[in-house]
Amino acid sequence: MKSIKSFVFPVFIFALFIVASTFNQSCNPEGPEDEGCDSCIIAYKPNIYIYPEEKTDLTLSLIFPLGGKVVASIPEYNNGWYFTVDKSGLIDDSYDYLFYESQQPDVWQLAEGWVVKKEDLKDFFVENMTDYGFSDQEIKDFTDYWIPRFTAEIYEIYPQNKQIIESVIKFEVSKKPDNILRLFYAVRESNQKQGFTLPEPQIDLTFKREGFFITEWGVVLK
Repeated sequence: MKSIKSFVFPVFIFALFIVASTFNQSCNPEGPEDEGCDSCIIAYKPNIYIYPEEKTDLTLSLIFPLGGKVVASIPEYNNGWYFTVDKSGLIDDSYDYLFYESQQPDVWQLAEGWVVKKEDLKDFFVENMTDYGFSDQEIKDFTDYWIPRFTAEIYEIYPQNKQIIESVIKFEVSKKPDNILRLFYAVRESNQKQGFTLPEPQIDLTFKREGFFITEWGVVLK
């Protein structure tokens, strides 16, 4: 009996460790914004642009596989968006995109990216977002909002691709899109020495603005 007890105790401790680790990587979707997750972070101002091939009634719901919640939205999210969108992307004759902000676990990659000076930020984002497949108007929406808010001298910019985003924020659409582009940037002020660089990511060039397609950009401030 002594040997059995000696074996069971460490297994029990290991199981507790696994449970605790899993809990710390999830958010409490019902709790207050600042409770329920030690490692949660806000995704700021994701804009979802929707381009059907003809005027269409749609629903779109956000799903948080590791826990999380919407903390701001236009139009009002409630339990999902229900709307009509025409070929130009105009939603309910009023909105150019669906806007939201959300809280979810901090899973964003900080291994690959770019180091950019403040004075080069606009040119960087215009070129980078064009390479990924965003339209001129989508890029203008991004730069008009974010460039005035980036006031530090140098930034580290880490792209988050669709696979990373969908590990914490998925969306379900009542009609399946033919093509989807999702890209967030994790951005932080750099305090590294002059000459600091990052391994550059491989830009995915496979997205096509064809058929029924959806694009989305957002920012995570680190």
